[in-house]
Amino acid sequence: MAQPPKRKQLTVDEYVKGVKEQNRAVLARAITLVESNAKKHLKLAQDVLTELMPHTGNSIRIGFSGVPGAGKSTLIEAFGMMLCERGHKVAVLAVDPSSTLTGGSILGDKTRMEQLSRHPNAYVRPSPAGGTLGGVARKTRETLLLCEAAGYDVIIVETVGVGQSEVAVRSMVDFFLVLMLTGAGDELQGMKKGIMEMADAMFINKADGPNKQAALQARVELNRMLHLLPPITEGWATKAYTVSALTGEGVDHIWSVIKEHKEHMEENDLFLKRRNEQALRWFKDLIEEQVLAQFYEQEIIKSRLPEMQHQVLSGEASATKAALELLEMTKK
Repeated sequence: MAQPPKRKQLTVDEYVKGVKEQNRAVLARAITLVESNAKKHLKLAQDVLTELMPHTGNSIRIGFSGVPGAGKSTLIEAFGMMLCERGHKVAVLAVDPSSTLTGGSILGDKTRMEQLSRHPNAYVRPSPAGGTLGGVARKTRETLLLCEAAGYDVIIVETVGVGQSEVAVRSMVDFFLVLMLTGAGDELQGMKKGIMEMADAMFINKADGPNKQAALQARVELNRMLHLLPPITEGWATKAYTVSALTGEGVDHIWSVIKEHKEHMEENDLFLKRRNEQALRWFKDLIEEQVLAQFYEQEIIKSRLPEMQHQVLSGEASATKAALELLEMTKK
């Protein structure tokens, strides 16, 4: 059977030109390049990003999180369609938790946002996490920059549920929205305090039909709890609202709250400050990630690690003593 011809490898200039000209096919290839774990792609990807950096930063970055089943994708589609119809260019990056067992990803968001993914002003892309928290941060953040360089002025980063990836996404967005469900008395018990502390706003979805009254009651209870928490953004009071992706009621209010939050950030010199802090944190995280990788790649560590692990498991050495001994070996 004849093999299909290999695609021509693009040069840095071809990647940069294609992304800046909003060529979706080139943008998709550039994203695949920065997502690659192959060392041979790293330099090319970083050269492309370096050339595009002056064209980034002009979007509003929004994190979308929430409990599983809260209707994140449905609401993002309704929200994204509204913005597209108003002339915005919207990119949706769905953080996809690659399986730690198979290495595979779900990658189903494009089909879940069928209408939005077909809109000429929208771009929907699953962003595989690679099974690591660092994967979430690097791949998604660099994809976000590429989308900005391609002219998308609203970037939505969707997470799959409440967990570690939310912390990583919070560290790369301007506004973090948490979506809740209605109708259950235990919704507040199931909500972790940590995720509430990270939110700039909470929206209770499915506030329609027989659920509407329960949603309004949940909003009251949430606002009571949020009032007791320290604000994630200085001077900004995180509040709960209701919305229905089904009827569209409240969807435009999401954008109103986001714009109000951005104005508050800019008026108080917090917008650029937060982005600078996020950039420095990203820089530090990358250093730590590389140092850790280089540590485990050393031959002395590869050869002695199993023995030291055995000593820890058998109680012959404490974890601290074993770790310090391994670190000493790298100095010889």
